[in-house]
Amino acid sequence: MPERPQWEREGQDWPNREASRFDLAEGLRWHLQVMGQGPRLLLVHGTGAATHSWGGLVPLLAERFEVLAPDLPGHGFTASPSGTALSLPWMAHALGGLLRRLGKAPDLVVGHSAGAAILARMCLDGLIAPRALISLNGALLPLRGMPGHFFSPAAKLAAATPLLPRFFAWRAASPGAVERLVESTGSSLDARGIELYRRLVSCPGHVGAALNMMANWDLAPLQRDLSHLKTPLYLVVGDRDWTVPPTDAQRVRQLVPQAQVITLPRLGHLAHEERPREVADLIGRLANAQGLPNPSGQ
Repeated sequence: MPERPQWEREGQDWPNREASRFDLAEGLRWHLQVMGQGPRLLLVHGTGAATHSWGGLVPLLAERFEVLAPDLPGHGFTASPSGTALSLPWMAHALGGLLRRLGKAPDLVVGHSAGAAILARMCLDGLIAPRALISLNGALLPLRGMPGHFFSPAAKLAAATPLLPRFFAWRAASPGAVERLVESTGSSLDARGIELYRRLVSCPGHVGAALNMMANWDLAPLQRDLSHLKTPLYLVVGDRDWTVPPTDAQRVRQLVPQAQVITLPRLGHLAHEERPREVADLIGRLANAQGLPNPSGQ
């Protein structure tokens, strides 16, 4: 059982491998993919995922944008910081450091799930100043009710137990385990999509980083600060999302009245993996609404 995903092994047929590169920033070796030309578009994946999540989307977006898609710290092929709590402010700071190192300020940003929270925090903290933030099933608010009371303590316990990531990774190898995990999000992926997630969650280091992130995730300060967000915000939600309740978008809109809610029918939490062309077309229309040039002329 490999401790961390290895580029020469798990990454040998990685989606859009030809666009991959490795850079040093904030004391970490980052894996990121860069493709296309035009206005700069930053994609940030959610907890437990990696750049493979954008596999079908990146080539479509690269017809119009210069697309940047990093693996978050500890995820995929980006190194995990030793002894560091993967909190929301830390993740935002680290990603900001990578962008400074690359000299690539984004014109438009798209975040999935927890990735949307990272981007919102970066906008609020002045680390980026994009024309707009597109949240794909964004996890921007704390869990409510009983899940909110028990989730964080349970995640902290799991993250503090060294054997648990190995147990979860071992369980991922059992028949149907990853399929059931994906189905629980309300999404349906093909065999290739399932296999890529299986590669990641079969590595204890990747699982450990996801648990570390969940254990140290506190969205209460973000909820408090969202009313100060000046960046235009688009809340794109799949109406079959069983991970982040679609009704959360309306709650966010109460905090950010200028935000626009866009519903994707019959799609779950991984909507961009289910129908990348539909999501790419939507991102293009939202870019047009913000006056971003279209070098492709399409």
